[in-house]
Amino acid sequence: MVKDFEKVMDSLSKINVISNPNNEPVTIIGEAEGVRCVGIGTDAAVFQSENVPAYAFKLYAKDKAAKVMLEEGVYGKLDNSPFFSTCYGSNGNCLVLSYEEGKTLFDCILEGIHIPEQVIQDVEEAREYARSKGLNPRDIHLKNILLQNGRAKIIDVSEYTMSGNDFRWEHLKKGYEQYYHLIDGKSVPIGVVETVRKWYNRRRKNSLSFEEITTPILKLFFKN
Repeated sequence: MVKDFEKVMDSLSKINVISNPNNEPVTIIGEAEGVRCVGIGTDAAVFQSENVPAYAFKLYAKDKAAKVMLEEGVYGKLDNSPFFSTCYGSNGNCLVLSYEEGKTLFDCILEGIHIPEQVIQDVEEAREYARSKGLNPRDIHLKNILLQNGRAKIIDVSEYTMSGNDFRWEHLKKGYEQYYHLIDGKSVPIGVVETVRKWYNRRRKNSLSFEEITTPILKLFFKN
């Protein structure tokens, strides 16, 4: 297994992950045989190798590499909770995690896959568990939650050592409770979802209320 990991690290060295401004997803330059990208965030990209498919390799942009040790420490405190991925260690700017099957809630919205209320309850319980470990669960959004057999799995804990509340989850939960029935089972176009994401990030910086954020979003949905 050690040799397999070494091969993966050699392959990943051919890939460069570059961060972008304005909270936009990273850019990936290069590729490696037998390695595929399975997720893209604002600080890192996640890859899976056909040699060791049970693992996910979270490769951070070089200017974000300091987050590797912080995130590894968070996983240590979470102590293999079933609500979160499992961390097996790190190597440079790469974190080795368990590969988790399932669709992100972001993909569920795009594909019209039903998101059960149990997922919301699971995230609430996961947040309480993280707090009990002295952590601050934040940056919980559609791309950081997987739907696994009707349950939730949170796949990014990189901001759990930061202070403050970004209210992402509170807004998402409230949106689910009040408006999800309007799109439940319906495929939402990627253009609409991306527009909503950008609007939300822009308006959130201006500290607007939930209602001030959702009003133009609802108009966009009803227009489409």
